[in-house]
Amino acid sequence: MITLLARRFTGLILTLLIVSLLIFALMDLLPGDPASIMLGTSASPETLAALRHELGLDQPLILRYGQWLAGVLSGNLGQSYTYGVPVAGLIVERLAVTLPLALMAIVLSVAIALPLGALAASRRGGVFAIIATLFSQVSIAVPAFWVALLMIILFSTLLGLMPAGGFPGWHEGFLPALQALVMPTVALAMPQAGVLTRVARSAVIEAMHEDFARTAVAKGLSSSAVLWRHIVPNALIPILTMIGLQFTFLVAGAVLVENVFNLPGLGRLALQALSQRDVIVMQDVVLFFAGLVIVVNFVVDLSYLAIDPRMRKAA
Repeated sequence: MITLLARRFTGLILTLLIVSLLIFALMDLLPGDPASIMLGTSASPETLAALRHELGLDQPLILRYGQWLAGVLSGNLGQSYTYGVPVAGLIVERLAVTLPLALMAIVLSVAIALPLGALAASRRGGVFAIIATLFSQVSIAVPAFWVALLMIILFSTLLGLMPAGGFPGWHEGFLPALQALVMPTVALAMPQAGVLTRVARSAVIEAMHEDFARTAVAKGLSSSAVLWRHIVPNALIPILTMIGLQFTFLVAGAVLVENVFNLPGLGRLALQALSQRDVIVMQDVVLFFAGLVIVVNFVVDLSYLAIDPRMRKAA
């Protein structure tokens, strides 16, 4: 097991290094000069050259990559061209919004999809199967930002029950901050819950045809005991895979919902950095997103080994 973990961890580190090199190279290919954007079109060539030298933009690509990577490994992510503050502080500040939003959305998605998908699989042709089918089709078809707009119109404009947008900050109290994230959470969770419901239903149906399920029925266990004690635990691998993919998508792909609700999250920071050509912020945020995807997939792989003894033997 130790050898397996060491091999997986080595692969994780190599993947992160390759991804960091690709991100840096692709960012360097983006059109536009950060120095020109910062100084404007009226800046003299001498001033542009001085700023490029100050920012290190006149150095070779591989040297700039080495300096950036060394800074990342030491915890120094550089300083934003636009905001004039350390990028690490910006990411931590925005992560305090995006991470709770993503966690709440994934919890809500699982809470809806897992019971609904499992009951739809065990009672095919019944009411739960019809509800699951309709829910998954509608929630997948309706974009998250459109759900967000409808919720603002209904719960904020018409009923006045929820704030239409903005984020007061956790320092203003837990309940006001949580209230500001309720509607964004629902808007983000609905499409993911629809996808996860389909995956859960398919995984449970497949597990129902395994020998252990027939053995549990032959022992005289109730249908609910067979479903929740035997079938659902053995159907968790594809469900966990989808949850891992959804979590990284919710962190990295919440930019539209964050903009609709005017939330100061990581997705909005990345969009602002792109429009302002703040390369160092874009590099660090994209690297954070990529690293999160790789780490979450690594954790999901390890969870397979914990859930299924057959995979430990195969590994």
